[in-house]
Amino acid sequence: MNDTLLDNDIPQKFKNAETGEVNVAAMAQSYKALEHKMSQSPSAPKSPEDYCVDCSHGFFEADSEMNQKMHEKGFTNDQVQFVYDLAAEKMVPMVIEMAGDFKADREVEKLIEHFGGPEKWKEVSRQLLAFGQKNLPADALDSLTSSFEGVVALYNMMNGDEPSISNAKGNIDKSGETELQSMMRDPKYWRDKDPSFVSKVTEGFQRMYGK
Repeated sequence: MNDTLLDNDIPQKFKNAETGEVNVAAMAQSYKALEHKMSQSPSAPKSPEDYCVDCSHGFFEADSEMNQKMHEKGFTNDQVQFVYDLAAEKMVPMVIEMAGDFKADREVEKLIEHFGGPEKWKEVSRQLLAFGQKNLPADALDSLTSSFEGVVALYNMMNGDEPSISNAKGNIDKSGETELQSMMRDPKYWRDKDPSFVSKVTEGFQRMYGK
């Protein structure tokens, strides 16, 4: 009975197709191949310090405490690297967004203080938005209103302050405004929205109307 059950458990590839006899040599060879494969499988290093993690992206460095916990779970080096890569892919953008929100809040605080309080800033911001939407391309307005300096430049522009682009000798460059208008007519600005070119136009506004 037991021999019958054992015989039924043996895969057909280990049996002679004609006689049905078990090919012991084939079974032994297959076992050795499986043993070799298992011995070559990745395993956790001897200690957490032996993990070799690539953090060349510069967002963060390997954490010894986290490595210790992963080592206790038997993580291989590839698995540990995957965890770090996943953190860089998913968590870093969230951190950058939070930092951006914090910076925006700080810029608003500076503007409130600069314009004399929340109520005055509320009215100035309303005027600036109306003026900007009427007189500036959307890209230039977005760029200017993204920083304290840009908003101040926009305020000076709204109040008709004279341009103040100076050359190396300290003289006012009268061609600055004409050049800026020419850049805004360039297809790289209005059609292609080339980031570097849009940035140059924005910087031009800030130089002309910033203080």
